[in-house]
Amino acid sequence: MKKILLALIVTLAFIGCGSDDSGSGGTGGNTDAAALSFPENNSECTTGVSASATQSNVTFQWNAVQGAEGYFVYVKNLNTQSTLQYNATTNTSMAVTLNKATPYSWYVSVNKNNTSVNSETWKFYNAGDAVTQHAPFPADLVSPAMSSSVTGPMVTLEWETSDVDNDIVNHKVYFDTNTNPTTLAGTFTTQTAAVNVVAGGTYYWKVTTTDAQGNATTSPVYQFKAL
Repeated sequence: MKKILLALIVTLAFIGCGSDDSGSGGTGGNTDAAALSFPENNSECTTGVSASATQSNVTFQWNAVQGAEGYFVYVKNLNTQSTLQYNATTNTSMAVTLNKATPYSWYVSVNKNNTSVNSETWKFYNAGDAVTQHAPFPADLVSPAMSSSVTGPMVTLEWETSDVDNDIVNHKVYFDTNTNPTTLAGTFTTQTAAVNVVAGGTYYWKVTTTDAQGNATTSPVYQFKAL
């Protein structure tokens, strides 16, 4: 009887420590793409090692890809929209110095057989000192795509947003023919907006996202041509 109980306990222990097949790394089924591990998507990174009053060192981690000849890590500052490339060689982790209290996105490019395969892109907020609330991530403009041509007279603008605190209140859409649009097309609680266009015109748009604490961020400006 004791042997049976011992075997049952060992079996349950292996089940409890089994791998998670939920696909949280997200490679879209492409085995040549790296599965990201840390910093987690849409999270606050609080494990960075302080390097100064304004910066901390964050260690990026991802799963190894069989046959990979090297990895490059791309980290974008979502406030400035600037992207830096880091050569991780064949390592599956890399420490990068980042600004505190700043939103970032990142992905890993795998070099294999003279080709490059990119992972999913994840977002995270690099924690600052004693931060208790966070601004939303700047909206990702989805449609119309940058520099595309779209048939009017009505066009649906679409974007995606997220927030560590999950307290987004609304989105203000600015839309006109100026390269930096200032005309408010409306305030929306959804992530789509319908606008009218005239054939032959070139239009520009951006989205400002606001949370319950009054924190706001603005997306990059996209442009498209109306047909």
